Amino acid sequence: MALDELKSAIPDFAKDLKLNLGSVIGNSELPQQQLWGTVLACAIASRSPKVLRELEPEAKANLSAEAYTAAKSAAAIMAMNNVFYRTRHLLSDPEYGNLRAGLRMNVIGKPGVEKVDFELWSLAVSAINGCGQCLDSHEQVLRKAGVDRETVQEAVKIASVIQAVGVTLDSEDVLAGQ
Repeated sequence: MALDELKSAIPDFAKDLKLNLGSVIGNSELPQQQLWGTVLACAIASRSPKVLRELEPEAKANLSAEAYTAAKSAAAIMAMNNVFYRTRHLLSDPEYGNLRAGLRMNVIGKPGVEKVDFELWSLAVSAINGCGQCLDSHEQVLRKAGVDRETVQEAVKIASVIQAVGVTLDSEDVLAGQ
């Protein structure tokens, strides 16, 4: 199992990450599609080749073809949106917020899966990418759709652990000269 291989690669100094990775994936109360879509989108957003290589096959096995594509789409569109909207928010001139974005984002309206699932994946990727405006926007859509705070937090926990595992493993590779 790829998850076990990934956990075994985590060094002893990051034992908490190893335990958290097993917990957020193995003990998640999210439905399978929400769980594995979040895992896949976050593995992509982590930018860690090792994390993506290990988690993608299991995600693919647990997702329909449509959900697999939608999770990748969430990671892709949020990679763009998080930079754009985070920059708009950080600029001191509020007039940028009045300008038309002019960027295609059609997948958000028609993701090919339940809107709630796509929004959850987008929120998790936005957590990794640090876009407060996107986090607020996706959280509000989820809450208006009846998603509870525990589910939102579950997705953020998955994002935080996957990101931390990627940073840890990739830095260890660099330190080892790989």
